[in-house]
Amino acid sequence: MIKVSESAKRRITDLMKEDGYDALRDYVRVGVKSGGCSGLSYELKFDKAQTDGDKLIEDNEIKIVVDKKSVLYLAGTILEYSGGLNGKGFVFNNPNAQRTCGCGESFSL
Repeated sequence: MIKVSESAKRRITDLMKEDGYDALRDYVRVGVKSGGCSGLSYELKFDKAQTDGDKLIEDNEIKIVVDKKSVLYLAGTILEYSGGLNGKGFVFNNPNAQRTCGCGESFSL
């Protein structure tokens, strides 16, 4: 469903710790919402609980929860992290996206 690269895992673990979350117990919530310059945009935040209808995905020791509406948009996506001088931060490599914006934060199908 959603894969987490090694660089994204390291950054997620660090950020969760900084924000008072535990990567072994808590979740990364990933979703899709309307908006952005290409029509749909990604959401990424931390959460301590699942809700009814969430799909739980575990990859590379990271627990990801995705709401029902977003599951279809995110199938096959790889979450990566690009740091450094030209780094973009978290990057969603989504095979379902037919068009993406220059910043990589929004897409269309």
